[in-house]
Amino acid sequence: MQKRTLEGQAVLVSGGGKNLGGLISRQAAAAGADVAIHYNSESSRAEAEATLAAVEASGRTGVLLTGDLTDPSAVTRLFDDAKAALGRIDVAVNTVGKVLRKPIADTSESEYDEMFDVNSKAAYFFIKEAGRTLNDDGKIITIVTSLLAAFTDGYSTYAGGKSPVEHFTRAAAKEFGGRGISVTAVGPGPMDTPFFYGQETPERVAFHKSQAMNGELTKIEDIAPIVEFLATDGWWITGQTIFANGGYTTR
Repeated sequence: MQKRTLEGQAVLVSGGGKNLGGLISRQAAAAGADVAIHYNSESSRAEAEATLAAVEASGRTGVLLTGDLTDPSAVTRLFDDAKAALGRIDVAVNTVGKVLRKPIADTSESEYDEMFDVNSKAAYFFIKEAGRTLNDDGKIITIVTSLLAAFTDGYSTYAGGKSPVEHFTRAAAKEFGGRGISVTAVGPGPMDTPFFYGQETPERVAFHKSQAMNGELTKIEDIAPIVEFLATDGWWITGQTIFANGGYTTR
């Protein structure tokens, strides 16, 4: 059986300029793909430009695209612009998310709305537009969280906002499967990035580390290869949430 690769493919990565998304973008280019790199705002533009430079240094075509993906029209525009720039889209990876650690009793309506807009609504319309735009035999991958399998306090709107993505993934896998499109979700454990540390105390960081192998947080380098596998030889995995967390949580 011929090995599947990203050579000659076109990959769209939302939140693709930094942290995990940036590494996914760079590794996709190193594997031979052209890459559309989405970033959310001017505050992350410099990191996105550095990722674009790395993509181009790999000899691949890259394009920077921006937009607030909580607006469905911006998601439509993202996919249309990515396809116009690269000529096709074969793989769509959504790394966008927002963390809030706060008791339910202290959570405002505006905080609830923002968390579900970023973590759920944006993911839904990303999957929708990917299904509309991707070539047959494409791949759709969403980054969720291993907290979906946790029994813990404080993360009601983060894990709660990510939890609908599991069913979006299952439904899309059935609806797009006739075109050979696989749809998956990956749930990392707490990752060693600024995304995580702003919500935790040093004591809780130590606790999270203690729950996984070797007393470590998940690293972006642990997750990016899994995304690449799902986009290539792992294409037969669909409708699943994969918990990649060093034993942090399970079902």
